[in-house]
Order: sequence, then structure tokens, then C-alpha cells
Amino acid sequence: MNLNQLETLITISKTMSFRKAGEILNLTQPAVSAQIKSLEDEFKTVLIDRNQPVTLTDSGQVFLEHAEIILQTVEDLKQRLSDLNQTPQGHIHLGTTTSIAIQILPRVLSYFQNQFPLIKTTIHSMTTSQIMHSVENGTIDIGITYLFDKHPALESSVLYYDTFELVVSPAHPLARFAHVPIERLHELPLIMLSPETAGRRFVDQILKQLYITPQVVMELSSSEEVKRMVELNLGAAIISKLSIQSELRLGTLKMIKVNELEISHPVGVVYKSGRYLSSALHQFLQDLKGMQETQFIGSE
Repeated sequence: MNLNQLETLITISKTMSFRKAGEILNLTQPAVSAQIKSLEDEFKTVLIDRNQPVTLTDSGQVFLEHAEIILQTVEDLKQRLSDLNQTPQGHIHLGTTTSIAIQILPRVLSYFQNQFPLIKTTIHSMTTSQIMHSVENGTIDIGITYLFDKHPALESSVLYYDTFELVVSPAHPLARFAHVPIERLHELPLIMLSPETAGRRFVDQILKQLYITPQVVMELSSSEEVKRMVELNLGAAIISKLSIQSELRLGTLKMIKVNELEISHPVGVVYKSGRYLSSALHQFLQDLKGMQETQFIGSE
């Protein structure tokens, strides 16, 4: 058994095709087949059902779990050896929400990459629940997201606090008001984040406590999409204050105060408890935690 064979099996499990796996790994289809056949002969079991589409057998599923662990162990070993030279380097996979990626990360990464040019960062945009799951299963190294819930398998650290605010288009009837009572939300058509997002769950929780059933006219998967629809005056929205800073400066959105919505919620960094922190990860986390809140939320 060698690492190339394990990588081939993992790639087949993702593509469900010997041909596609070969294209990704730059191998011929016979070479892919030979690698899998060699594994099956060595372990005296059938790992892949070769009917179309290709699927893993029960033995293949068990083998896949261990193959992923072995390859991750090898990557950790390479990183530990690399860290011996004391120069922070490596590759960080960071997961965050779209609004945080746009508003926060440019400030953070511009400083970090100037200081540590040997560290490469890949950004993955996803919902808060996806971030938590991906950090836990190791798909991404760290996440920057809303810390609404406590996850036993994850370490977290608060970076700053945000609030949700009512926003409308300048052409909306409420735009002439600086402040409205909570009762106005009973009759107000709202554009909301989709139910699976943490932001939507947080807003739903607040409205439920206030005995308000929102009149939802549209649901969208990201804050950026919500903002665009509000700018078109298709409805109002309750959205992260941090995510609307640019629109407020440009005058494309109007924020209206609702006292009961002024509840702060933490935004922070999360990573898996007990995992090995490479020099790159350690340096990135150290810098994040050392930054002042104004460095995250200050005006650009």
C-alpha cells in the first residue's frame, strides 16, 4: 500500500468515476484501476462496486475513513517538520460568511499577508452551521463566524460584537423615520435570510420573544443578496449592522432604529479542540486574537 493508492481511492469516492479520478490525478484509467486492484488484492476485499455509477462497498467505506486519517496524519507530519525552521508558513483554509468575507477579511488578510508572505490563505464562503461542521470534520482549519451556540468539540474566541438592524431602501415609506416602534414589524413585508442560516435563527428567536410573526415575502441565502433586494425596494430587512456599512455610506440603504432589536451578538474565530496548530495557524490565531475590536469594525 502507498499514499498514491489512498489518494486514488478518495478521489474515486468523490467523483464516482474511474475516468474522472484519472483526469484529476493525471493518471490513465488503466493506472487508476490497477491501483485499486492492488489495494483489493493486498487487503483481500472488494473496495469498489464497479457498476455505474461507481460506488464504494461497505469495506470501501471503512477503508475510506482510515485512508483520510492516514493522509491527514502525513500532512500533519509534513507541517510539523516544516515548522522546525521557525518561519511561519503553510496553507490555511478559512471558512466564513459572505458578509464577513467582504467587510472584515480584507483588513485582516492585508496585514497578515504582508507580515507572513509564506502563508497561503484560501477563503471558503459558507453559512455558520456549515462552518461549524467543516471545522469539526477538518475540511477547513478555522472559521470566523457568529458564535450563537456552544460546540463542545470546538474552541472559540470572541473578536467583536455586532447587532441586527432594520434597513429599508431610501424610497421605502419608512425611510423618513429615524426610529420606529417594534409594533410596525407586524405589518412590514420582510426579506429574510433562509431558515438554515444562523442569522435567520437569531432574528426568528428575537421576534418570537416579542410575539411578532414576520410577514416574509422573500428568503435568500446570503446577506449580500438580501441587501440587493432591499435596495430595489422589494421589502425591508433585519440584517447585520456590520454588513451594511458600505451601503449606509453610499446612501443606498437607510437604517432605522428599533430599540428591541439592539441586542449585541458575538462574532469570533473557531477551531477544533485538541488539533495540532501549525506555525501558520498558530500565528494567524495569535494575530486575530490580538487585534482590537476597532480594527475589525472601523470605517474603511
